[in-house]
Amino acid sequence: MKNTGRLPNIRNLGILLRILIIANTALALIAYTLSTELSDFFQRIATISALAQPMLLSSLLLLYACYPQIRKLNYIQGLITILALVMLCTFIIYSLFAKLWIFEDLPELSRILLTALSISAFTLYYFNLRYRAHSPAVTEARLQALQARIRPHFLFNSINAVLSLIRSQPKQAETALEDMADLFRVLMADNRELVPLAQEIALCRQYLALEKLRLNERLHIQWQIDNMPPDALIPPLVLQPLVENAVYHGIEPLAEGGTITIQIYTKLNEIHLVLRNPYTRPNHHQHGNKMALGNIKERLTLHFDLEASLKSKQEKGEYEVHIVLPHQKQKH
Repeated sequence: MKNTGRLPNIRNLGILLRILIIANTALALIAYTLSTELSDFFQRIATISALAQPMLLSSLLLLYACYPQIRKLNYIQGLITILALVMLCTFIIYSLFAKLWIFEDLPELSRILLTALSISAFTLYYFNLRYRAHSPAVTEARLQALQARIRPHFLFNSINAVLSLIRSQPKQAETALEDMADLFRVLMADNRELVPLAQEIALCRQYLALEKLRLNERLHIQWQIDNMPPDALIPPLVLQPLVENAVYHGIEPLAEGGTITIQIYTKLNEIHLVLRNPYTRPNHHQHGNKMALGNIKERLTLHFDLEASLKSKQEKGEYEVHIVLPHQKQKH
C-alpha cells in the first residue's frame, strides 16, 4: 500500500511554506520558554536560529532531492525515511558547527536531535491530520451527494433520448448506451489517484454526446485543446462536473440554447483549464453550482496545495471557470 498522498509533497511550494512556518513557530516557542524578558527573547531566537536554520534548510534540500524515492514507499516506510534523513542532516550540520563555528555554549547533540525529531514528528502528524480532513473519501461523499441530485435528472433524460433512437437509429442508440455505461462506471469508481488529462476529456465527450441527443441544436461545443498536453495528470472528475454544470445552468435555461467553450493550454509549466458558458440571471440552480466549485477546489487543494487555483467570474453574459494546476506528467 503506497502512501497515496498522506506524506507531504516536499516539492510543493505550499507544503514547503507550511513546514517553514511550523518549524519557525516551534523555534520561537522554545526561545520564549527559555526567556525571562523581551530583550532576552530576541537574543535567544537569534542564537537558536543561527544553529537551527542551516539544519532546517539542509534537511528540506535533502528531502526535496530524495522525494521521488520517498513517494514510492508505503506510509510507515516513508515516515521512517523522512525522520532518518532529518536526523542525518541535523547530525552533519551540528558536527560542522562544532568544528568550524564558535559558539560560547553549544547545546548537547542529544538535545538538538530530540528537538529536531519532535518538530519533524509534529509536522508529519499535522500533514496526516490535514490529509484526513481533506481526505478523498470525504470529498467524494460530498461529490456523490451533489451528483445524486443531478444524476436522476440526467439519467431520466438520457434514457428517454435513447428510447427515441432505438427504432430509427439503433446503432446510435447502442453507442449512447455504451457512453452511459462508461460514464457511470467512472462516476462510481474509486477516484483518489490522478488521471491523464486525455482520459478526463474522453469522459466529457461521452457526457456531451449524451446531452446532445436530447438538446440537439440547442447545445454547441467549442473545443480549444490543440495545445493540450494529453499526458498531464489531473484529479479525476474535475472538468466533467464543470461541463455538466455548464449544460444544466447555462444551456438548459435558454430556449435558443448556446455554446460551451472548453479551452486547455499550458503556460510556464502550468495547465490552464478554462470553461465558458452562457450566463442568465441567478436562479435556484446557482446554489448547486457553487457546491460543485467548492468540491473541486477542495480536491485541487488536496492534491496540489497552493500550486493550484480555481477562479470563477460572470461578465458580458458569460460564466467562466478558470483552473490552474501544475503540469505533472504521466510516468511511463
